[in-house]
Amino acid sequence: MSRPDNNRFTPKILTAYDLLLGDAIYWSARGDWARLFADARLLLDAQEAEGLLAAAQSDPGHVFGAYLVDAAPGPDGRPQPTHFREEFRTTGPSNLFHGKQADLVQGSADV
Repeated sequence: MSRPDNNRFTPKILTAYDLLLGDAIYWSARGDWARLFADARLLLDAQEAEGLLAAAQSDPGHVFGAYLVDAAPGPDGRPQPTHFREEFRTTGPSNLFHGKQADLVQGSADV
């Protein structure tokens, strides 16, 4: 019987907080930050993920608290969170109807 490989890389996305807005943001396939989890680039390679993380952590003028998050491709191929914490972060602040919550209703969620 074989044991699972605990060192196997699983798909990730790169997330951080926008320094000015304090909002959760995600590294996109466009090569910039996006406010929606679904616009995040799904990272399938460990070296690429670590390289992007290092670059984000060395950009203190724009983002803070960068880290990699487990994600899975959804039915449409766009990333979906695999943990409730990230699912919660996708909607933005929970204290009032503002930020991403309001932007999604109005149809604008660009950084």
